[in-house]
Amino acid sequence: MIQARNYDVDVAGGTLRIVSFGTGRRAALSVHGITANALCWQAVARALPADWTLHAVDLRGRGRSTALPGPFGFDAHAADLVSAVRALGADHPVLIGHSLGAYVALLAADVYPDSFGPLVLVDGGLPLPVPDGADPDTLLAATLGPALQRLSEVYPTPEAYVQFWRAHPALTDWSSDVEEYVRYDLAGEPGVLKSRANPEAVRADGRELLTAGDRISAALRRRSGPLPVLRAPAGMFGQPPGLLPDELISYWNGELPGLRVSTVQGTNHYSILFAPQAAAEIAQLISRVGAAVSD
Repeated sequence: MIQARNYDVDVAGGTLRIVSFGTGRRAALSVHGITANALCWQAVARALPADWTLHAVDLRGRGRSTALPGPFGFDAHAADLVSAVRALGADHPVLIGHSLGAYVALLAADVYPDSFGPLVLVDGGLPLPVPDGADPDTLLAATLGPALQRLSEVYPTPEAYVQFWRAHPALTDWSSDVEEYVRYDLAGEPGVLKSRANPEAVRADGRELLTAGDRISAALRRRSGPLPVLRAPAGMFGQPPGLLPDELISYWNGELPGLRVSTVQGTNHYSILFAPQAAAEIAQLISRVGAAVSD
């Protein structure tokens, strides 16, 4: 089992939880998705070489940072990441984000370029197509409806919550990493257990994601040099298309000469982090881009 240590970093409104895996001198800072938590990175951390440490953040309103108040959104998360880097003493860590975390990482690197090293995006980071005139709240309900419903559900035991997740169509290859991630998400007492993810934080971040296309596009165009993106061919429910469809990739390939998109075959939006071969591919990319700037 990979060595893990917990840190609580002072940020606006309270403390932000960091789970650090490994003890190596090279550092990466990872950012999870909209309802996720730091333990989604455990398989990736295990696949990193021994000279690496992966610092995984529990975003404001999730995991053991669930008590942090708003405001939520990209600016608040970016400021929290900078506070984490300073508190950890990490020197320009590789910044990696998955799903919502990819957008958080992109915009944090754009606003605070001196705080981070290379950027790696996993199944996110490119502006999501939003129809003209679409109502953000209607779109949010359509895309995150099942997740938001889960956040309001109460579970009698941890095992009941595990069984709920075991039935998820994107998690057919169950593992100890997935189970630890799921159990870490639970809060409360037996009989009234709930997800730690704050619905208010999820709604605020989801709404901003759907309305920040221009800001995301501008941040992408300001990037210089290679920008690696790993994507899954299947989406949040285990079926194609993925979050980043071919048409979107084709457009941004024409816009960004440095964009380097790779498809991690056989994965979906969840398994791209948990499947051993996919986690190894992400770890190899982190190691490669980190070594390129530090050696």
